[in-house]
Amino acid sequence: MKAATIRDVAERADVSVASVSRVLTGAGPVTDATRKKVMEAVEALQYVPHSGARSLSTSKTQTIGVILPDLYGEFFSELIRGMDVGARALGYHLIVSSSHDDAEEASAAIRSMRGRVDGLIVLSPHLDAANLATSLAGRLPILLMNGGDGAGRPSIVVDNHGGAVQAVEHLIATGRRRIAHISGPTGNLEAEARLAGYLEAMARANLPTTVVEGAFTQASGHKAAAELAARADRPDAIFAGNDMMAVGAMLALQDAGLAVPEDVALVGFDDVPIAGLVRPGLTTLRIRIADTGRSALERLVRLINAAGEAVADTACEVVRPELVVRPSSNPATQTQTVSGARARAAAVTSPLEGENPQ
Repeated sequence: MKAATIRDVAERADVSVASVSRVLTGAGPVTDATRKKVMEAVEALQYVPHSGARSLSTSKTQTIGVILPDLYGEFFSELIRGMDVGARALGYHLIVSSSHDDAEEASAAIRSMRGRVDGLIVLSPHLDAANLATSLAGRLPILLMNGGDGAGRPSIVVDNHGGAVQAVEHLIATGRRRIAHISGPTGNLEAEARLAGYLEAMARANLPTTVVEGAFTQASGHKAAAELAARADRPDAIFAGNDMMAVGAMLALQDAGLAVPEDVALVGFDDVPIAGLVRPGLTTLRIRIADTGRSALERLVRLINAAGEAVADTACEVVRPELVVRPSSNPATQTQTVSGARARAAAVTSPLEGENPQ
């Protein structure tokens, strides 16, 4: 449904548009009875006046709100880059805010955008999507990203579980057996799905598991890998929950005098631009981050344009990661061959090292 307009408020309160304007702006006299009727209508319709609207009748701002858990890092930079490309192509602008992984701050950011944007994209990997949805802004079209199953709202999620299974199966296919996982933070839906995929693939292969928690940052990956490198039962491979932790892990392994991949193979997740620039190039699960951001923006604009239609878009779109093999996970022995399903999992090769995949 499209956002309420000042005319909707006037009709519900049974007063003129001019009377509504006087109540909301305080410019001009109104009776207490009129003020009461107008404010009741405003509350019932969840109307928010805004100066940026193109017209009072349509309330269009040509602006999209984006709420991210963080504004730092290559992943979010690439995501916003894709959204911005899509927005400019369709004549929209972006307003970006961060929830700092906090439910109350996310709700505050959403409330602050009411009346200023035509729709919202909310990335919520730390929040239960269903609970978040209850705090969202009335009739404003909303697209959820990476927040579980979307709770019946339009959503886009990454198949984090399936991507993690691919990563582990690839490492097993290259001869590794002592495979450790550097996970993302507890409570993060994406981190938990990637951890679950790791545990499932290891259980299928009847291999022991080793998990060290990280924080999706380069520093946490460095710390976790330094700990793993110092163990007597040092792993011969590491699957890191994202690329930034994998880069930190690579530096820690090299600091410890270990060679990647000869001593320890390494796989990340996301395929941020730096994955193809480090040496050795990082094997990872490609999401095509910028393309996903642009697709999300375009889908939200379709939701905005279709507001009020009888058939609502409530689909959960799943992004399937693809394995990109680079030198960080070369086979443990030069003569080893890979066959069957594991060969298929390992068969997707990368562009030239250093090539930006976006």
